[in-house]
Amino acid sequence: MKLLRLDLETRSDNEIKFGVHKYVDSDRFKILLLAYSIDGEEPEIVDLAKGEIIPIEIQQGLVDPNIKKAAFNASFEMTCLKKHLGQYLPPEQWYDEMIHGMELGLPASLEQMAKYLKVSQQKDTEGKRLIRKFCIPKKDGSFCEEFDSKDWELFKSYCIQDVKAEGAIADKLEAYPIAESEWELWYLDRRINDRGIGVDMDLVHAALSLDEETSVLAKEKLQELTGLDNPNSVMQLKKWLSEQGLEVASLGKEQVTEILEDSQTPQIVCDALLLRQATSNASIKKYDMLDNATCSDERIHGILQFYGASRTGRWAGRLLQVQNLPRGSLKPNELADARDFVKNKDIEALDMIWGDVPNILKSLIRSSLIPSEGNEFIVSDFSAIEARVIAWLAGEEWVLDTFRTGHDIYKATANQMFNLGGVDKVDKSMRQRGKVATLALGYQGGTGALKAMGALKMGIEEDELQGLVNAWRKANPNIVRFWKRVEAAAKRALEFGTKVSLRGTGISFYVQDRFLMIELPNGRSIAYTNARLEEGRIRYEGKSMASSTFQTLDTYGGKLVENIVQATARDVLGESMIRLEKLGYKIVAHVHDEVILDVPKGASNIDEINKLMAINPEWTEGLPLAAAGFRSDFYMKD
Repeated sequence: MKLLRLDLETRSDNEIKFGVHKYVDSDRFKILLLAYSIDGEEPEIVDLAKGEIIPIEIQQGLVDPNIKKAAFNASFEMTCLKKHLGQYLPPEQWYDEMIHGMELGLPASLEQMAKYLKVSQQKDTEGKRLIRKFCIPKKDGSFCEEFDSKDWELFKSYCIQDVKAEGAIADKLEAYPIAESEWELWYLDRRINDRGIGVDMDLVHAALSLDEETSVLAKEKLQELTGLDNPNSVMQLKKWLSEQGLEVASLGKEQVTEILEDSQTPQIVCDALLLRQATSNASIKKYDMLDNATCSDERIHGILQFYGASRTGRWAGRLLQVQNLPRGSLKPNELADARDFVKNKDIEALDMIWGDVPNILKSLIRSSLIPSEGNEFIVSDFSAIEARVIAWLAGEEWVLDTFRTGHDIYKATANQMFNLGGVDKVDKSMRQRGKVATLALGYQGGTGALKAMGALKMGIEEDELQGLVNAWRKANPNIVRFWKRVEAAAKRALEFGTKVSLRGTGISFYVQDRFLMIELPNGRSIAYTNARLEEGRIRYEGKSMASSTFQTLDTYGGKLVENIVQATARDVLGESMIRLEKLGYKIVAHVHDEVILDVPKGASNIDEINKLMAINPEWTEGLPLAAAGFRSDFYMKD
């Protein structure tokens, strides 16, 4: 036996939407069926629900380091079998067809990937009904155990068919191997997700209790203020606002923020909208997720999805969505006191000191994540890595020199844009312009990108925006040229089917069957599925930011550059994480360009960790890297 391919059907009274680790963290978790195929042979089925035992050969194969195990979304099988066998299954022994397909920009579902690849074996669409019947508890909490029924035999066939479909997908993907370094990074990802991160459940429960109390009080005050039976009704509240002289098309977050920031808005309207926000604090859902998804070890697992961002390979958030936690209004030095007041449910102290309990709860969500007993967090974050990478790839030397000399990139950008006579001549107002331009314009964005980055809220006038775009592009001619070089190379590769290399960058473009591939400086490639030229435009198929469905998308030079830069920054982060783990540092999570280490209190040197983070991979000669960090007894933004 060289390859053991597996598929499981399971049941639990814990919902799978709270993650597989929580799903198996129940006394009622059970593996019902195990289908397997040895070296591509016809699959066999083990009916554990009816008392059959996993064959000794398969049991031995599951723990044999010389036998590769394969599954679609293998983290599910690995976690379930770990619970069933009572033994950790090292990820280095596994292969995941889902991850392989995602690296090629394919859909992440077995059914959709099989259809997209047009494999001969397809997923049985009857499965959803059978899963609802046998795997999900009934309303009374009991499970269907009709194991002698026709449906049960269908379910067994469904499980077997999944193994066949997975094998057919793997055969198809074999023609498109991915870099071995990607599998090494996936192994690390599995260890981090299995390790999980600690959750302060006392804080979580206290926050939920306070939110319920403040929501009730806010609703009562809102009813009293407006005279409405149900002031949370959008229709009723719009009518009331109209009576106050304010016609609104929407009560969405952005619209409400604009109304509250408008100095002409009547105070009674502001009071009502603030009370309404307090009755429906969307951020409190994060505490609900922590409460529901945290396991009996008081850790939340599986919050990161490897290769979750198509075309770059960056991680996506799951469950808690740690990449999108609100920052809140509290300063770092206020967090510890606020945490204590919340845990003591001292609503009067919170209201007296800060005056906005819902906002305090929002500010403390990050701090719900805590280190292990006797440990602390060290958080180390790359400094402006995307600005560094794009300048390095494009050869924008003045930007690189700014980073090498340790100067403020936002001041340097303002000075370069407006010829101010030196960074020491840049005031706060001009630095703001340098900052928003740096953050918004690197990927061929225009005035819309400046607005999206908050330029107008910074006090920059709208009629000034196009001038900022023009000045930034004039100051960064090599980056502007890089957009054009990248787009031209992609189009040439698609038109002629030849490999096109960008001299001095380590980047190449080539076509492999239905994929446009961009080889990055470290040797891995990112993929654009079914890419082609149509009327001079680059088109491909993938998920958009606004939809989870596959559709035809357009791209262009600046967008391709964004993908290349973010993918390269991700690869730098990946190598840093592998380096830290090999030296014994335990990573419990990472967010954007920062890592969170769970280390013995006082035993680690922050400067040493920052230096380890910023070691240049061998393929990044000339790229100036830097990292900064801090230590804390809970997760926060410094």
